[in-house]
Amino acid sequence: MKKKILVDMSTTILHHGHIRLLKKASKLGDVYVALTTDKEVKGYKNYFPEIKYIFRKEILESIRYVKKVIPSKAIISEKFLKKNKIDIFVRGSDYKKEKFKTKTIIFSRTKNISSSLIRKKSSKIYKQKK
Repeated sequence: MKKKILVDMSTTILHHGHIRLLKKASKLGDVYVALTTDKEVKGYKNYFPEIKYIFRKEILESIRYVKKVIPSKAIISEKFLKKNKIDIFVRGSDYKKEKFKTKTIIFSRTKNISSSLIRKKSSKIYKQKK
């Protein structure tokens, strides 16, 4: 039986960094994505996602590296990992200081890409066109 791998994401704007992370994680086992709900994104990042949860979930479930998408809070807890029977928790390097009893693997972020950077660039382009 394959190991159950969890990757937590907000994926407010999907980009190649997300795909690379999911692809790497899929080499470890079956990938489950803990997808941050709209309400949690608003509370944690102080904005509503450009794409609603149900559509972000649909997009992620269509990616071949993803077995299943699970709704989650912005902060993943050990209780959440145990409840979902996660064998390995995969995260980006921006979360390397958090410690869990569940085995955790940290992958480096893809350089020069993030949803925030895309959002800022899009906003700047939009403002220039006005």
